[in-house]
Amino acid sequence: MTSLSLPANLVERARTQRDPRLRAWIDTLPDLVAGLSQRWDLEVGMPYQPGGESAWVAPARDGAGDELVLKVGWRHPESEHEAEGLRAWSGRGAVLVRMTHREGDTSALLMERCDPGTALGRTEPESRQDEIVADLLRRLWQSPVDGHPFRPLQQMCDQWADQYEAGTDPRLDPGLAREGIALFRSLPASADRDVLLVTDLHAGNVLAARREPWLVIDPKPYVGDPAYDPLQHMLNCPERLAADPAALSDRMADLCGVERDRVRRWLFARCVVESSWRDDLRGVAARLAPR
Repeated sequence: MTSLSLPANLVERARTQRDPRLRAWIDTLPDLVAGLSQRWDLEVGMPYQPGGESAWVAPARDGAGDELVLKVGWRHPESEHEAEGLRAWSGRGAVLVRMTHREGDTSALLMERCDPGTALGRTEPESRQDEIVADLLRRLWQSPVDGHPFRPLQQMCDQWADQYEAGTDPRLDPGLAREGIALFRSLPASADRDVLLVTDLHAGNVLAARREPWLVIDPKPYVGDPAYDPLQHMLNCPERLAADPAALSDRMADLCGVERDRVRRWLFARCVVESSWRDDLRGVAARLAPR
């Protein structure tokens, strides 16, 4: 087995979580990358730093000279249908997929390379990020076709709610917690339409490109209420979220063309769910709580 440079975030996750399965998978990465390079006739560069927490991602070039990206990921539930989602969008607002390969704990994708590839969060102020994220979401929301593989948003919400209730957060008002978790479970079923969701769209997952000005990477596709999809962007804007969560929620709802009240309720419920590991969200949840 040859040595392989690893992204810092992947190494840190393996160190802090102490998951023997992840450590074992990382040990196989040199052989995995070598095998995929041979399979797809690739010349692969050094991985992007600091990278993600569950994948090895690097620039690559194929035999025809096309500039691509190789992503070798550790399979986990939330990103299970990344490739299928990208194929469904067919390059409209998202990166194109060339090839995919799954084997055991590994999911590999060969994708187009974004040039210059700068993340939205590094180039534009948050007010402009709002507009770009909302525009991308409106383009990506499409009705799922019959026989699609995507899981319902309800499934993810129930899993997250179960995890919260298994631990609970003694620092959050119990009544507020019960209300938020109940809402998180009930909101998916009351949506008036279901669309293909990104669920993890934020300014770090939007890259500058030439084929289109901005392209989405690293989706975690589910099918459900479009009012859920602006949440991750807002959670990644902590200062504005803390200053006036209702105003930020209403702004994103208007930009996305979805109901203000639904986005507010989703944001409240999500803040409750994540309050056990994000101290700043307890106050936000209290301010957003339905009256």
